[in-house]
Parts: sequence; C-alpha cells; structure tokens
Amino acid sequence: MTPKQIATYCSKLPAATMVVQWEGVQVFKVGGKMFCLIALADHSVGRISFKSAPEHYDALSRSPGFRPAPYLARAKWVSVDDPASLTDTEMKAYLKRAHAVIAAALPKRKQKELGF
Repeated sequence: MTPKQIATYCSKLPAATMVVQWEGVQVFKVGGKMFCLIALADHSVGRISFKSAPEHYDALSRSPGFRPAPYLARAKWVSVDDPASLTDTEMKAYLKRAHAVIAAALPKRKQKELGF
C-alpha cells in the first residue's frame, strides 16, 4: 500500500481522526490516542509506524521489514520503512489491530461514547 492508501484506510476505521503533528507527520488517533503515524520518507519517526499488540512486539520488531519505532518503541510501536514490503492484506491487518489495541485500552466510558 502507498502512504496515501494507508491514510485512506486508517481514516475509515471506526472513530478514527487524523491530525498533522511533528513537521508534517499524519497522526491517526482513536479516542484521542495515537494508533498510526505516516511520515515523510526521511523523517526520524520512520515511514509508517503503528502500535503493535504487546504480546507480538518482540517478534514483530525483529521481523524482516520492521524495526522498533523511534521514540515509541517503549510503548510497543514498530516502524515499516518500506510499506511495499508488506501485502495490502498484511498492512491492513496490522493497522486494524493497532486501532483495536488502542480502542480496547480506552476508558469504558470513552469506548461507549465512541460506539465500541
């Protein structure tokens, strides 16, 4: 997927919002909490970064094409510098899971407010 296609997909996830922060980084959030970042190719945060399920972080961050996300690895985020290294199905699955992990961590009241 291209970064534009990723942005379109993230925007369509339930209750997702997008803001631009940190020198042009597209930040996708659910309930005010980040789940995906899309940066310019040479940005320090990595091209595509997203929250991983905590139980999958260690294996995922060492998998080919992935690396710990700069600044966010302590929160179990990974980066993919070349989004074309994943199939569309794989990328969508990772993004959907990132969204779900963040949505599940929201306070119950916020989840109800957002329709989860």
